[in-house]
Amino acid sequence: MRRLAAVLLVCALLAGCGSTAPPRAGAGLWHGGRIYIATGNTTGVYYQFGGGYADLITKHVPGYEARAEATGASGENITRVATGDMDVAFSIADTAADAVTGKGAFEGRPQKVVALGRLYRSYAQVVVRNNLRVTKFADLRGKRISTGSAGSGADVFAGRLLFAGGINPDTDIVRQRLSLPETTKGMLAGTTDALIFTGGLPTPGIADLLASAPGQFSLLPLDELLKPLSFRYGTVYGAGKLPKSTYDTPADVDTIVIGNLLLVSPDMPDQLAYDLTKILFDYQVELSRVHPEGANYDKAGAVTTDPVPLHPGAARFYGSG
Repeated sequence: MRRLAAVLLVCALLAGCGSTAPPRAGAGLWHGGRIYIATGNTTGVYYQFGGGYADLITKHVPGYEARAEATGASGENITRVATGDMDVAFSIADTAADAVTGKGAFEGRPQKVVALGRLYRSYAQVVVRNNLRVTKFADLRGKRISTGSAGSGADVFAGRLLFAGGINPDTDIVRQRLSLPETTKGMLAGTTDALIFTGGLPTPGIADLLASAPGQFSLLPLDELLKPLSFRYGTVYGAGKLPKSTYDTPADVDTIVIGNLLLVSPDMPDQLAYDLTKILFDYQVELSRVHPEGANYDKAGAVTTDPVPLHPGAARFYGSG
């Protein structure tokens, strides 16, 4: 796909059909100076953060031009980096751990990806229609629930969360694997009863949903599910809260948090990996203006990517290699 896109761009330019200047390139630049960043749904934090990151790479890494691409998020992102179709990818930590160890959706197929660092935390967010009188997680049984785009980190986590709550996601609910934009449309139209999503705060699509229909939706607390979830899947999950200021809720909502990783191919040149990691910290203030989660990571936490190894170039930046 990468090669086809590049060929089409060249053909368009030669034919005089393109009005946009070609990306900067030069001898020795990896992939001709083009960096493709796999993000997520257009109304999610990955997409916003990734767009700002792409702009900073283009401005501050000489010879390179970056572009953020909307995708189905974590699972798809990992596969596309491992196959060379994308260069950089956002992924939720549990899906990335499965990928490098060949577990879960990647059973027997470990993926060759490494990390530039650990970023902000994602928050589990379960939104329900108030007219259904769902007050606890067990009440979701039998409901029409969107668990996110198929293969996304949100979809994987939603399945695990449902099992932890004693609900079989394939037999005890009507499972809808929809993107976040499709999900919010379904919630407003009444064709979807609840959504399970993981993302930074605020998640734009969820913020828009709650703001567009005041009093029609609520967020479910999830603290009771952390123990069974961690017992089955390990310490990748932690306790957190959705502050009431995030979505203007009556009170903070107890939830579950998961880290996010920025992934690349182990084939990426060390200097480029170093430069891309450096951008995250040299221009963190700018990234926090793109989305508030840009402020919520630091060097001390960024190196904790286990079991996903750090790229040697990133390790050099952190001073650990």
